[in-house]
Amino acid sequence: MVYKPIIVVAGEPNSIFSEIFFKSLNYKKFKSPIVLIASQKLIKLQMKKLRVNKKIRLIKYPYFEKYKLDNKKINLIDVNFNQKKAFDVISNKSNNYITKSFDIALKILDRKITNKLINGPISKKFFLKKKYLGITEYLAHRTKTKNFAMLIYNKELSVCPLTTHLPIKKVSKIINKDLIKSKIKLIEVFFKTHLKEKTKIAITGLNPHCESIDIFNEDEKIIKPVVKTLIKSNHKIFGPFAADTIFLKKNRKKYNVIIGMYHDQVLAPIKTLFEYDAINITLGFPFIRISPDHGPNERMLGKNKSNPLSLIKAFTFLDTR
Repeated sequence: MVYKPIIVVAGEPNSIFSEIFFKSLNYKKFKSPIVLIASQKLIKLQMKKLRVNKKIRLIKYPYFEKYKLDNKKINLIDVNFNQKKAFDVISNKSNNYITKSFDIALKILDRKITNKLINGPISKKFFLKKKYLGITEYLAHRTKTKNFAMLIYNKELSVCPLTTHLPIKKVSKIINKDLIKSKIKLIEVFFKTHLKEKTKIAITGLNPHCESIDIFNEDEKIIKPVVKTLIKSNHKIFGPFAADTIFLKKNRKKYNVIIGMYHDQVLAPIKTLFEYDAINITLGFPFIRISPDHGPNERMLGKNKSNPLSLIKAFTFLDTR
């Protein structure tokens, strides 16, 4: 059987991603060929710093289809980046390098050679420059995707924030019935297509205990009517539930997805429950895009102590799909 390659954009060069990438390759043998898009010069410096002994096979991306790929060596598409040290402080010097890396990845994906993408972390401060809420929104713009969702996936329980990296004061202005319906549809299609499962979704309220002293209560006026409408159409969705109790064991075990109104409302509990055993899957793109659930983590650069579990889970999820 021929397995489609997994395209990996290393992202911010001064992050822990290279470390966990090397550790992931040592953890197990993956059937899908893994192709890293990064600077050859920098990768060699980082391998030396981290005491990694692996051989590199250079891949010329315009001729991607001609290669018979395997994982005996690190398959690398070289993107020029001039940095003298293995790790340095994060700055805007890497912006052009990261953009070129995504350019190459998206060209490969557009040619339908594969539908698997993993990207390492980037700096919101320097790379996104407040133009996008996150890398999900950046890729949505690059792929002209209007409807998308962030699913933090674990086989026991997944979560989806209705809004992503949005300031709390703006959340209530964004929430509406159509947004809720679109996220639910994306989740249901993904579970059916890629996991061969049916969803059983719980949705949280926006306000504490789903109550509000304001005249307009979003839980009563927006969320509850959507749930009732979807239930009538035979969707397995329940709520709204108070966010402070839905993650209790006796409550959460009834569902395989919990949708929250904002980022930390569901990501804080899921990370507490599963720590690194979760992956960030973007739904709605013309390919499967996964990001390991961690940031650049400058404090751990070069220490060789970072946990690779999230990236291992990302590779494992994409491996035979």
